[in-house]
Formats: sequence, structure tokens, C-alpha cells
Amino acid sequence: MKEVIGYDELKNEFFSNISHEFRTPINVLLSTLQLINLQQQNTQVDPNSLNIVKYTNIMKQNCYRLLRLANNLIDITRIDSGFFEISLSNCNVVEVIEDITLSVAEYIRNKGISLQFDTDVEEKVIAIDADKIERIMLNLLSNAVKFTENQGSIYVNIKDKGESIEVSVKDTGIGIPKDKLAVIFERFRQVNSLLTRSHEGSGIGLSLVKNLVELHGGNIRVESEAGIGTEFIFELPAKVCSEESAQKLTSVASQGKVDKINIEFADIYSI
Repeated sequence: MKEVIGYDELKNEFFSNISHEFRTPINVLLSTLQLINLQQQNTQVDPNSLNIVKYTNIMKQNCYRLLRLANNLIDITRIDSGFFEISLSNCNVVEVIEDITLSVAEYIRNKGISLQFDTDVEEKVIAIDADKIERIMLNLLSNAVKFTENQGSIYVNIKDKGESIEVSVKDTGIGIPKDKLAVIFERFRQVNSLLTRSHEGSGIGLSLVKNLVELHGGNIRVESEAGIGTEFIFELPAKVCSEESAQKLTSVASQGKVDKINIEFADIYSI
């Protein structure tokens, strides 16, 4: 009985957080539109002086935030119902991870955070869904940026372990208390409600990341110390799929890389 009550409390907190995450960008969108309308109605204001670009950027960012949340909720629901599928093909996983990491390098540097990429292997062809691997990396990188202060560092490292590939995303951020590490991937859990509220996010991203890694037959773990930093490490099996099975998979048009970055980083962009 206590477990049921505890689960219900966690679920209620989760939906409360989700409601907040939907409400905040919607309120920003409405406020921005109201501000534009007020300035347009002011006959003493030169129409050319209206900072439309700034306002549209604010609205665009908050649309991305809503889209990110909606995408995560839809995918979590599809995973729970067994309708979420990955499209495996043989890819150089090192190139996929390096490309998506370097694509956000300038943004991370502009936040005053250094980014280092290192690998002990230049090519490793394994069966992956490249689109989902990019999403895993963008989620982990956006988390690292979110919780790392100016002058901090983020490290991305790839190791070839023979039968598997190990990928690490490490930061020098605020860290996670050791007693909270066991629940970091649980969907209805928040490591710290105050922390979540001061750093935008719904708290379901890491749960989705864990699911995406496991759908590849891999695993993910976290190592962290409060005040020192956090390291997320995931392993993918070094297997390839046959050409026949790869050809049978439905081809899905990949979302533009810029759009994917904008969506996953929407919670931490500065306008």
C-alpha cells in the first residue's frame, strides 16, 4: 500500500513538473505577442524601430521547448506501449558521435565552457540508429551545459572495448549527490525539485536516453560527486546487421541537424 501511495506521489509530482514546463513557454509566447501588439498600437512608435527579430527569436525558442517536451512525451508513451522502433544500419559510430559533438562546439564555447573530444579509434562500424544516437548525445551534452558554470569543461570520450564501444560525456558541473544517483534515470523522480526549477527541464530526458540506449542492446550508468562533476557512460554492442535486415527497415527522413540541436538545447539558449 505504501509503495502505491509513494508511486502516486511521484507521478503527481511528475505531471506537476510537466504542467510547469508546458505553461512557462506558453506564457512567454503570449507575453511576447502582447508586447508586439501593444507597440504596434502605439502610434508614436516608429514601426521600423520595433525589435521584431528579437521577439521572433524568443517565440521560436519557446516553440522549440514545447516541441522538445512533446517529442519526449510521445516517444516515452510509444516505448511503454511497445510501438517505438529503431532503424538499425551499419555506421561508423565514431564519426556520428564526433560530428554531432563538433556541431555544438561553438555554442558551448560561447557559454564560456571548454569542450574536448577524444577517441582511441578513428573508425568503428556497428549497427546503430544514427538519428537516435545523435539524440542521446544532444541530450547528454545539453544536460552537461545546463549544469556546468562558466569556465567549466565538458569532455566527450570514445573507447573501443572490442565487443563494445564505450562513450563518455563528462562535465565539471555541480554534480549529483551520491544518494540520488540510483534514481537519476527514473521517470517519476527528480534529483532535486529546486534544482530542476532553477535549471529548466521536465526530468524525462534521461529516462528517454536510457530507453534509447537499451533499445540498441546497450547500457548506461552515471558517476558523479556533488560539487565536482558528473560523467554519463554508455556502451553499445559492437555488432553489425546483415544487408538484408538493413534494407527491410523503413527509411525515415532525418530531421535537419540544426533543428535537432535547437530543440534539444531549447532549455538553455540565451536570447
